Amino acid sequence: MPISPARAAAFDILLRVEQEDSYASDLLHSERCAGLSPLDQGLTTELVMGVLRWRSLLDEVVAKVASQPLGRLDPEVLTALRMGTYQLGWLDRVPARAAIHESVELVKRVRKRSAAPFVNAVLRKLMDSRIPLGARQELIVSASDADAVATVSAHPSWLVQRWVSQYGLKLARHICMYDQTIPVSTIRLRAVSAEEELRSEGIEISAGSFLQHARRIVAGDVTKTKAFAEGRLVIQDAASQLVATLVGRGKRVLDCCAAPGGKTWAIADRNPGAEVVAIELHRHRAEMLRKRVLAKNVQVTNADIRDLPDGETFDRVLVDAPCSGTGTIARNPEIKWRLMPEDLSDLPLRQSQILQSAMKHVAPSGTLIYSTCSLEREEGESVVEQAMHDNASFRLMEVRSRLESLRSEGEFVDQDLESLIHGQYLRTIPGVHACDGFFVAMLERIR
Repeated sequence: MPISPARAAAFDILLRVEQEDSYASDLLHSERCAGLSPLDQGLTTELVMGVLRWRSLLDEVVAKVASQPLGRLDPEVLTALRMGTYQLGWLDRVPARAAIHESVELVKRVRKRSAAPFVNAVLRKLMDSRIPLGARQELIVSASDADAVATVSAHPSWLVQRWVSQYGLKLARHICMYDQTIPVSTIRLRAVSAEEELRSEGIEISAGSFLQHARRIVAGDVTKTKAFAEGRLVIQDAASQLVATLVGRGKRVLDCCAAPGGKTWAIADRNPGAEVVAIELHRHRAEMLRKRVLAKNVQVTNADIRDLPDGETFDRVLVDAPCSGTGTIARNPEIKWRLMPEDLSDLPLRQSQILQSAMKHVAPSGTLIYSTCSLEREEGESVVEQAMHDNASFRLMEVRSRLESLRSEGEFVDQDLESLIHGQYLRTIPGVHACDGFFVAMLERIR
């Protein structure tokens, strides 16, 4: 029995995530998966994201029956075991025989033939044992402390402890539960006519969060539609759409860390007569941005905002700073295994440098939006508070007032405004809101 294309692709992707620090979402949309049938693409995605979401729990289960420590196993062997265990415990429709056989064949495929009997023995023990397999989502609700939440939700304990400290146990549970689910895809309608067209093509959609032109995909593959191919709709998380909307309207707009370009595109659509300058540090990401953003008023520049010459000013500036990404773990579960506590000391320094540089390019009475897709205070409030301390030319604006204005204009349609407000800032929290976790601060130049 040959290895299925889906399992082979999932195995290759998981190894690249493990060994090359690649991102699963990028690889799942790469040429490696382009030739797969829709059915195989679905199984590949399920295997990759499932293994990454539940990795620590999978390892815990395997360790109970393995004859040697997991730390001594080659990455290829451990990956095959994780995939096999996930199929045995989480995927009811996959025959146990196929899960075990193909896991064994995968290690042979990468020339680890000597490990094949070991993989076979471990998976057969799991199949025959009474060790509880499968997701423990329902146990998260009753977990009584940070360590318990971390264990049953397959999160690093140090990260959950941070969330419990900052948000409380209840919200930490919500975050972890959301991280372990498949997030709903959200689109931004660039053309109102696209909505009815999607329905006629069998795509089931519903109202999205926060904004008038946001829609959730309930069923169907929107990427196969004509409207998507022609750029009349964009796949974009609801919180990301909200950040771009908060930038507002201006004649000259600067997007300081622009790739992959979702917010840039939304800003350009909202400001069709404006000059939008999108700066991206990395050349390949700048090229990707140029190809993706179908707006003629966007100028993409491959540069570092920290090196931008003084004197050029804009009335609207967005700093969507590079960050830990802890608000996007549902979409990028590898983040929770890759992130280290010390990263949350290093990242704020870079974010502060970027924000301080961007502040130099805000025109008098202009507005700067600082955002991150992080749940961590060090990357949000602390960075902004330090910037305000160091630069008396700015005042912190009330996000509440801006949202109320957007509501009166008919753009902001969510009724639960209060859940978004954290002091003078905005925060979306996964599990409380059906979207990624974002932090937003609004700064106005007063002199």
